[in-house]
Amino acid sequence: MNAIVLLATNAALLVTLFVLLWLVCLKTRDVTPIDSVWALGMVFLAAASFLHTGGDPTRKALLLGLCALWGVRLGLYLLWRWRRHGPDRRYGKMFAMVEEAKGWGFARASLLLVFATQAPLLFIVCLPVQLGQIDAGPPVGLLGMAGASFAIGGILFESVGDWQLVRFRGDPANAGKVLATGLWRYTRHPNYFGDALTWWGLYLIAAESWSGIWALPGPVLLTWTLMRWSGVPTIEGRLKRKRAGYQDYVRRTSGFVPWWPKG
Repeated sequence: MNAIVLLATNAALLVTLFVLLWLVCLKTRDVTPIDSVWALGMVFLAAASFLHTGGDPTRKALLLGLCALWGVRLGLYLLWRWRRHGPDRRYGKMFAMVEEAKGWGFARASLLLVFATQAPLLFIVCLPVQLGQIDAGPPVGLLGMAGASFAIGGILFESVGDWQLVRFRGDPANAGKVLATGLWRYTRHPNYFGDALTWWGLYLIAAESWSGIWALPGPVLLTWTLMRWSGVPTIEGRLKRKRAGYQDYVRRTSGFVPWWPKG
């Protein structure tokens, strides 16, 4: 299967998945599960690519295995967080603003602002695990092994950061406080950094093949999104307003790439 046919097939599968999920969300009037589908949907496309391509077996196994390790862990964690804490209030606020400004109901707002936005972003970000599985050669080499190391490191980094955050928030004594220990001492967003490191690693695995080289927009878009759009700016804007001492934490701590704190 060539790249165009593969991407067209995967795009159709993704649209079908998102339409079905949107219909479910219309019944519950809660789009929060889209966060977990962001991760699990990438595993879905990686698996579909694995079944429909004849690329190098080792590269295919690495890309699917590492994507699944990242996506299943993150997807299940986000599902657990949703079931424990309920709907994400950010979506409710966004829908309320759009309804007031444009008169859109839940169905239209959720379709256009959530599902129609998330689907193309997901598709582009996971280009490495799609295009990287097409070519039969060359075999995985030093660049691919370095990429696997980056991906494993990113998964571990993100997982530990999420675990530390859950433990911190689970202690009532920490209410209103800022987590500034563990990995959070060296970066304000270990989960986002781990995400980016994972997908740059997957890109390096894919980039040893000719088709995989063209997957570069995936990690670039993910990194930009996390650092400049829906990641860091959204989270930090809220925390600066609600957490005493967060401004000082920002002054001391690296915003993305882990580094020694100032002062």
